[in-house]
Amino acid sequence: MSRFNRLPTPLAGLTIIERKQIGDERGFFSRFFCGDELPEFGGVIAQINHTLTRSKGAIRGMHFQRPPHDETKFVSCISGAVFDVAVDIRPDSPTYLQWHGEILSAENARSMMIPGGFAHGLQTLTEDCEMLYLHDKPYAPEAEGGLNPLDPRLAIAWPLEVSQMSERDRALSFL
Repeated sequence: MSRFNRLPTPLAGLTIIERKQIGDERGFFSRFFCGDELPEFGGVIAQINHTLTRSKGAIRGMHFQRPPHDETKFVSCISGAVFDVAVDIRPDSPTYLQWHGEILSAENARSMMIPGGFAHGLQTLTEDCEMLYLHDKPYAPEAEGGLNPLDPRLAIAWPLEVSQMSERDRALSFL
């Protein structure tokens, strides 16, 4: 019996993972990740990143790694709630430059499995949001890329007014 439910999205390869929770009066237990049960991740966790974003409405992203360093990410919100977004940047894909967003929160126990060939970003829906990112490849600074999260061509429907964004993300050019 799998400890995960897979929910497809309109973008091929992008999957929402629901962690099944077993609970009682003390709280719950859930398997956060399992390479045997989620083989599409690639089986190797090369890096784990943890972020804290203090302000509601802040945007992080849209970041990606260029091939051959493109990576699969398993992204989870472990405190608070975020609107998590992936943009298909695979030029040969029928959904090229289309985006999909999902609410990830500590309460809904959802994660987003983002394959290589996607840009990723998020907007915090609450204060003090903590995210955990599992990567199948280590970060390669020379392969770093990004899309401007406010690019009108992408037309990402961020649910809140933008309260904060890094200068680096604001400076990313439009398509």
